Order: sequence, then structure tokens, then C-alpha cells
Amino acid sequence: MIYLKTNEEIELMRESNLLVGMTLGEMAKWVAPGITTLKLDKIAEEFIRDHGAVPGFLGYGGFPNSLCISVNENVVHGIPSSYVLRDGDIVSIDCGAVKNGFNGDSAYTFCVGEVAEETKALLKATKESLYIGIENAVEGKRIGDIGSAIQIYCEGKGYSVVRELCGHGVGKALHESPEVPNYGRRGTGPVLKNGMCIAIEPMINLGSRNIVVERDGWTVRTRDRKPSAHFEHTVAICGGKADILSSFKYVEDVLGDKSI
Repeated sequence: MIYLKTNEEIELMRESNLLVGMTLGEMAKWVAPGITTLKLDKIAEEFIRDHGAVPGFLGYGGFPNSLCISVNENVVHGIPSSYVLRDGDIVSIDCGAVKNGFNGDSAYTFCVGEVAEETKALLKATKESLYIGIENAVEGKRIGDIGSAIQIYCEGKGYSVVRELCGHGVGKALHESPEVPNYGRRGTGPVLKNGMCIAIEPMINLGSRNIVVERDGWTVRTRDRKPSAHFEHTVAICGGKADILSSFKYVEDVLGDKSI
């Protein structure tokens, strides 16, 4: 069932999502060669709790940490660890927070030091595809219009779209209906209506779209071990158009002209 939110509920969701954006901004201050992904996780958890919320991912389905941190060929759901970030890495940080009983959910892929130009181009295209998808999240269109727009844009640049993982509805539950694939056909899927809140999250690979799940049962990586990028916003359909509830402003304020 798709749960339509009231205007009041959407404003509560905005608070949760802005906190997620602030947390990603805090991560931007710390992402650098020499820091472990577990240290980033601990900083984020403390930041979320200090702002009157709780981590949305911690314990979700048994997930052991507050952030999903996925480095290089890891697509999503990476478990924070003793891995030390190195110059040239890319790192997707997916963050969730629960405040006022509603979930916020957003992700950003960061460059660590000097990153290869072809990898930076992948990140740029993935972020651009997110906003292209959002442009299609309007009343009267369908879920397939979002995925089709993302797919056409990314495949047109020679990249591949992960098929097994997708965006989703967001609300009091972290994952609600409908699923929001990053591929598909225009004019298919559920009709978009005012009050729908969805997370749109392109997961785009430099090489093949094929993926595998690591032995930890969580980490998803590319089969060919080529880099993968991931950007995510939570949006509400209000007044017939997409209202972005999460924000990359806090990341971009920190990174300045180094942002993707």
C-alpha cells in the first residue's frame, strides 16, 4: 500500500531529511585519506543523537551500524570497518535518521583526495541523473518515467544501471511502497500523486551492471570490481511537483569548488 502524507507530515519528514543532509555535511569535514570508515560511522551516530534523533539504519534488519559506507567497487550497504580511506578512493555514504517518528534518507558519494578523471565523471553523471529523475517526479506521471529518464541519461554516457536494487517510498517506515527502479519504460508503474514521498537513488556502474553480495550478507559490489556511484534524495510530491526534502547544501558548503 502507498501511504500519502499530509502537508503536516511532509514538514515533519523535512526535519528528518534536513538532519540527514546536515550529517552528510559533517561527513564532508572528515572524509580524507587516513580515516577509517568506522570512525566516520561513530561521528555520524553522535551527530544524529546530539540533534534529537536516532540513526535510521542501526539495527534495521540486523544492520550493525548507523551508516552504509561503500568504497570504490562497493555499490551500497557497506558495513563500516577498520578500512582506512586512501587517496583516490570514492566513498558512498548512505545515511538515515528518525525524528518526529519519520525517516530521512539520503546518500552522497565523496572523492577521497585526487580521484581518477573517469571516476569523477561517473560521479558527476550519477548525481546529474538523480536530478533528471527528480524532474520526472511530478503528479500524473508514473514511476517508470523516473527510472526511464535515469536509465536513458546514464546509458547514453556509457555507464550501466544496477537493476537488483532501487529507490523506495519513505515515511514512518524506512522502506515503503512503491519501489522506484532506476530503469524502466515511460508510462508504466504506479501513478505519482500529491502526498507521495519517495527516495530516488541512482546506483550507476563504470563497467558492467552485474553485482554480487559479499559474504557478510550486506555489502553489494560490482562483479567486475569497477567503481560504482550512488546519490540519493528523498522527495515529496506537493502541488504537482517534486519537493526535495533532503539536501546536499551542507556537503557543498564544506567542499566548495571541490564538490561534484
